[in-house]
Amino acid sequence: MLRVWLLTVVFCLVSVGIGSSEEEAAEPLAPEVAAETMRVPEGFDVTLFAGEPDVRQPVGFCIDDRGRLWVAEAYGYPNHSDEAGEDRIVIFEDTDQDGRFDERTVFYDQLNYVTGVEVGFGGAWVMSPPYFYFIADRDGDDVPDGEPELLLDGFGNFANSHNLANGFSWGPDGWLYGTHGRTNWSMPGTPGTPREARERFDGGVFRYHPVRHVFESFADGTTNPWGIDWDDYGQGFVSNSVTPHLYYVIQGAHYEPWRGRESSQYAYRRIETIADHLHYAGEHWKKGVGTAETLDLGGGHAHCGLMVYLGDHWPARYRNTVFLNNVHGRRVNHEILVRAGSGYVASHAPDFMVAEDPWYMGVTIRYGPDGGVYMSDWSDTGECHSTVNTRKATGRIYKIDYVAAGEPTWDGEAVSGLGNGELVALQTHDNDWYVRQARRVLQERAAAGADMEAVCEGLLALYEGEGLSVPTRLRALWALHATGGLDEAFLAAQLGDESEYVRAWAVRLLCEAGAPSAAVLERFRELAAEGDSPFVRLHLASALQRLPMADRWGLGAALAGRAEDAEDANLPLMIWYGIEPLVNVDMARFVGLVEEAKIPLLWEHVARRVAGN
Repeated sequence: MLRVWLLTVVFCLVSVGIGSSEEEAAEPLAPEVAAETMRVPEGFDVTLFAGEPDVRQPVGFCIDDRGRLWVAEAYGYPNHSDEAGEDRIVIFEDTDQDGRFDERTVFYDQLNYVTGVEVGFGGAWVMSPPYFYFIADRDGDDVPDGEPELLLDGFGNFANSHNLANGFSWGPDGWLYGTHGRTNWSMPGTPGTPREARERFDGGVFRYHPVRHVFESFADGTTNPWGIDWDDYGQGFVSNSVTPHLYYVIQGAHYEPWRGRESSQYAYRRIETIADHLHYAGEHWKKGVGTAETLDLGGGHAHCGLMVYLGDHWPARYRNTVFLNNVHGRRVNHEILVRAGSGYVASHAPDFMVAEDPWYMGVTIRYGPDGGVYMSDWSDTGECHSTVNTRKATGRIYKIDYVAAGEPTWDGEAVSGLGNGELVALQTHDNDWYVRQARRVLQERAAAGADMEAVCEGLLALYEGEGLSVPTRLRALWALHATGGLDEAFLAAQLGDESEYVRAWAVRLLCEAGAPSAAVLERFRELAAEGDSPFVRLHLASALQRLPMADRWGLGAALAGRAEDAEDANLPLMIWYGIEPLVNVDMARFVGLVEEAKIPLLWEHVARRVAGN
């Protein structure tokens, strides 16, 4: 221990300065020392799960239904090429549950510029701009069944090394979600699709349906979002770099900054961060990077990876709070979410982890089956893009456990090996890792044509059970949706549910497959005009963009008539985004929409849009 302490002192002195810049920093702390010297709250402990040379350049990872980490290793960074390369997908498994891997399998090693991976539906989903692949392994032997299947091409990789499509996560609605930087805009499409038949995606959040093979823009904007996760109520949040660091993800939203993009040229104003603070000092981020003042505020402007903790081993106070890696600050920031109006406000809590290692650069952070949290370390120095001091031989993955509650354990059983009844029962598990894995496996079985009648009956009984929490009911609702157990009549009935979260999700799911019926649209209008929840009205405003133009008039007018929403952070803009295209349908009627509107922003934007038409 004395040797470890001396090494720590030496490396800490080098990292803090004695006048050194990050580019001049000495070699990184040894992987084990880096773990031992991380500062975390009392009761927590950090251990090394994997380190170089076993893992290198870990640009992202996911966790499969056996609790194994699938790590994307980006050896090609920062140099793009459309040709086959040496980037890898590597599987790490901790068979004896001692917090460190003991089995390592190279799954695939011919990728170029890999930026993200997720598993499910019998294989790995891999982002490697300009390509999006599915690498099948339907027999589960950790050997690809064949060459990668090219699902989509056209993802941008032309402008710089870092601001592009990246990692994946399964959403509560059964879609695969990804985040996408603003600089390398994309023209995604199936191979062979002519350019004129493609739609440009300027960055933000996108999703891809694993069964219907549909790509959608979900939200537009931010600068370089990298990481998305959801709370107990299915509300999404993304981390971001350079501009403010945290956003609440609303379907159809346009977020700052604009950067002159056609996709949001008529937004006029874009939705701002939910954070009530910054993690850097100075009038411009470059003036604050690395200063003591900035470190006191939380570390710096660059953020990567986001987790909403929904595990079952950390103290309850951490549930539904946000954790994100702060790249310049060599730490994990912690944010507290509070509902405000139609959305959320995030406040800065004390930083959860601070690394002494001057090379620590966190990328991905996720909780696993035992409730512990894994975080990957790119392990490099220099500016957040790591294009100056690129080292190919480093990389670490750490695990954080709350040891004050005892060593975390789990049974090690693959979720995919459980019966349907057991998967339904897992929707009540305290650790949402089980809930998500079980929901996806049920979705896979439904997509494969299995008889899901008993599953849907079980989920419906769960949804309608007495005394259940809203999150548990929502889990049952999402699983019913994923397995084909919902119809319009059932969802329409949920528009009267006592929970605003259930009502909001009913609105969203009713618009998943196209325009709902006239009766549902009338119920939407009634909720917009008379309902008591701004949260539900936000989802109605979001739904405007999912409706045919002819169906937007009545709902838009009802939403515009709510004076109490005039100062809401989201509603005026979301209403505007939904009604703006109507200018090209009937200009006179478009102007008439705001004659009785109670939201001044809509008057201003309608006048501006008509004047510029």
